[in-house]
Amino acid sequence: MSRAKVVPIGGPHTPLEDDDEADALRARLEEMTAEVERLRESSASSEAGVRNERRSEGLLVALARVLHGGRRAFTWERVARLWAEIYFAWHTEDPDDFGYDPVFTRTFMPFLEFLYSVWWRVETEGIDHVPGAGPALVVANHSGVLPWDGAMINLAIRHEHPARRECRMLALDMFALMPFLAPMVAKTGGVRANQENGERLLKRGDVVAVFPEGVKGIGKPYKRRYKLARFGRGGFVRLALRTQAPIVPCAVVGAEEIHPMIASANWAGRPLGFPYLPITPTFPILGPLGFIPLPSKWSIEFGDPLPMSAYGPEAAEDPILVNRLSETVRSTIQKMIDGRLARRRSVWFG
Repeated sequence: MSRAKVVPIGGPHTPLEDDDEADALRARLEEMTAEVERLRESSASSEAGVRNERRSEGLLVALARVLHGGRRAFTWERVARLWAEIYFAWHTEDPDDFGYDPVFTRTFMPFLEFLYSVWWRVETEGIDHVPGAGPALVVANHSGVLPWDGAMINLAIRHEHPARRECRMLALDMFALMPFLAPMVAKTGGVRANQENGERLLKRGDVVAVFPEGVKGIGKPYKRRYKLARFGRGGFVRLALRTQAPIVPCAVVGAEEIHPMIASANWAGRPLGFPYLPITPTFPILGPLGFIPLPSKWSIEFGDPLPMSAYGPEAAEDPILVNRLSETVRSTIQKMIDGRLARRRSVWFG
């Protein structure tokens, strides 16, 4: 198809002149398009900077900005903006695949540090047994009705270890799916306990903590305190073998006394989705105040790591080996607990 020749008012142009003008127009159009893109990127960057600046101001400044505007400030748009500022002052826009939110964790950290340093006065021993780099599987006893022991192990590794490593907890379904507790567990680094999640964390080089006693550990009566329950079916050993991560035994002493369970009302807990409902000296008599843990003296001890390099990943399919290693870890932790209890003079002062 032939292209129609355009004859301007000033007189006819040659085809060569027409092509030159078209090229010039195309070049000019490309320059204008590039300029628009630069302006758009600059505007987006500026808006993001303003949002980040506002979010860094904190909750009180964001609230004061709306209150300063008086009644006219309370429009739906401004209330929505205030809510966004409040939310992102406590949260990040980019949590990891498991929901871990470092901004929320830093916001919540002073409370956990108060429990660690002041309320329970946690002492650590053998922290250098946790590798400074690469994967490691911390295996600990479980107690205390609520998962405070996991949070304190995390703080011990975060604050006492020379490498200041993060420790990801494999949380029981009881905590990972509980409506009011699950979001906090996920945002502070907890991950639902299963083989797939554990492998993903260890294969990317994380320190992971697991509690093989499960519900039996946190739900044991006070008269059976510090007597380890059965370690399931050795799932943590298979996890360590598949990922070739060393197992670090960990003994926690002090958590059994924060909520001493004198009985359990299973019939009342199951309709609510709980495997049991604890009865302690403070709960349910004191209502919500019964959830305040008692200020016992804690110690957390990390034992010599058990390397998995002597076995290949295929050893995870050997049930005899898995059971033997599981019992070895269990007996090691029980000896560590017994030794710590023998040196302890007081529940409250250590």
